[in-house]
Amino acid sequence: MTGGEDHDVIVVGAGVAGSLVARQLGDRGWRVLVLEAGLGDDGGPGGAPAVDAERFRSAPVKVPSAAIAANPLVPSPDVLELGGRTGGGYRAEGYFVQNGRLPYASGYLRVNGGTGTAWTGLAPRMHPEDFHTAEFGYGRDWPIGYEELEPYYRAAERELGVAGDPVEQRDLVGLPLVDGYAFAHRPLPASHLDRLLAERLDGRKVTDPSYPCPVELRVVGTPQARNSAATEEHGAVCEGSASCIPVCPTGAKYTPRRTQRRWGPSVTLLTRAVAGRLLADAAGRITGVEYQRYDDPARPSSLTRHVARGATVVLAAHAIENARLLLSSGLANSSGQVGRNLMDHPVLLTWGLMRERTGPYRGPGSTSGLEGFRFGPARAARAPFRVEIGNWGWTWAEGPPDRDVAALLRRGSAGGPGGEERGRGLFGAELRQAVGDRVGRQFALQFEMEQSADPANRVTLDPHRRDPLGNPRPVLTYDLSDHVKKGIVAAKAVSDEIFALLGAEDHSRYESGPSQPGWFEYDGRPYAYRGAGHGAGTHIMGERPADSVVDSWQRAWDHPNLYVVGCGSMPSLGTSNPTLTMAAITLRSAERIHRDLSAAPVTVRPPDAGRAPGHATPEETDTP
Repeated sequence: MTGGEDHDVIVVGAGVAGSLVARQLGDRGWRVLVLEAGLGDDGGPGGAPAVDAERFRSAPVKVPSAAIAANPLVPSPDVLELGGRTGGGYRAEGYFVQNGRLPYASGYLRVNGGTGTAWTGLAPRMHPEDFHTAEFGYGRDWPIGYEELEPYYRAAERELGVAGDPVEQRDLVGLPLVDGYAFAHRPLPASHLDRLLAERLDGRKVTDPSYPCPVELRVVGTPQARNSAATEEHGAVCEGSASCIPVCPTGAKYTPRRTQRRWGPSVTLLTRAVAGRLLADAAGRITGVEYQRYDDPARPSSLTRHVARGATVVLAAHAIENARLLLSSGLANSSGQVGRNLMDHPVLLTWGLMRERTGPYRGPGSTSGLEGFRFGPARAARAPFRVEIGNWGWTWAEGPPDRDVAALLRRGSAGGPGGEERGRGLFGAELRQAVGDRVGRQFALQFEMEQSADPANRVTLDPHRRDPLGNPRPVLTYDLSDHVKKGIVAAKAVSDEIFALLGAEDHSRYESGPSQPGWFEYDGRPYAYRGAGHGAGTHIMGERPADSVVDSWQRAWDHPNLYVVGCGSMPSLGTSNPTLTMAAITLRSAERIHRDLSAAPVTVRPPDAGRAPGHATPEETDTP
């Protein structure tokens, strides 16, 4: 096993959080080594790009991982590895080992840029209430509040290039914004569906069954990290492509590669470098990171083993991967909380047909939502939720439009909702007209539930379950609380009222079987949830080392030179997509890391301005 040269900071993971930390510290002159387990721009065998639009176009199933080069040595957990069983229950294959009552239904990408290469781009802030849910009788409070994080929200919105309307966010969402604040970009145009729903719903009221006061509906634009205008800093303008999950063809959506392009010369990226264990001395200081490198993901024989050493180590490898690495190392767990409090945003989908055209597949997956159920006293009785208006028809609910084509080609009734419109054996002009009519009237709503921290939802390791590199695979134990299930019940009731106001046919159905692994019954009625891909909570932050893993700076209580950053530190998720909040807390932590390094009596080595960014030194790539 070779020893790498010393660095000021070693960052494990080159996703959103890792790329931001590396830039902030590199800009201050610190020597930063970034270890990324996945493939880089040179991709797979033959040099194919790691993320490729053509690969996505040819994939039979259009999931985020469809654009990513296969990597048998470092597999990405995929939603296709999860399926339901008739009569209830689920099967789980692939990277995750699942033993919970209900399945953890989200995956993530292990590639340079992480899941940030294929995210939705939605970047709303958390609501001030979300930081102190214990006041409503559930969950855990943050050790910091919205006010302390607000300057870092602004910094994150600049870095990610967020487009939004500050007046809407202040008046209709209730966010305290500084006077005169402007987002990096003006808001994206509302979709045809957004405008149609606003005409029908704005000012109307629906009854939340959990709370007696009606809620007024208002369609509100969603802040998002994509360019509404071309700029030199952030790049090309969004052209409304419906393939932006996972590939934005113009580069208008933020990905970590944009931050990486701004790295200074003291930042080095090593892709195909899989961290396996942290090393610590008797005093609890982290002294290094053991990692494996591979040349070809199809050849395990290409593996070599190395140790990187540095003054500070930052884990930024996704909530589940951070927990796996800490558990494998036996570190940072004096509280017993490492791996616990695993969270996501369980999503209830509802879908239907409008009487008129909705204009699906024109623009990003969502540009607006209904915000009135995110906050207020009702959250004491049920999980709060955000209603995302989906612009891509029934794709998430039932699959892409080719399923409608196949159904209309068949002869005889397909049965189920809408069966009378299917199975007509249509061809030619009649088929085109029927598909256009059906697909053109589709719409969907996505109700994203807050899931509070629950120590029983957790990541553990089984020494007998290992990945192709010999590292332990994550074992997930997951379930939904009654609080979340009551939120799902309320969401379906709200959806029923909205559909009635729209005069829409409700085609939502929740049936046990292969396509709905998240199926369950509650109070005698069937429901099913999907995962939002918002993994969080496995190295939770707190005010005391007795019941948390990291402090408010995301510094491990047990190890003064170890930071564990990202969504895994978040004590609550609220109802907003978590990327912006993750970026904000990461920028805050980067300031603290800089102060720690500056206060050290001796730094590892002065910055070397002569090294080109993104290229490894001979010491780092040396083999045994």
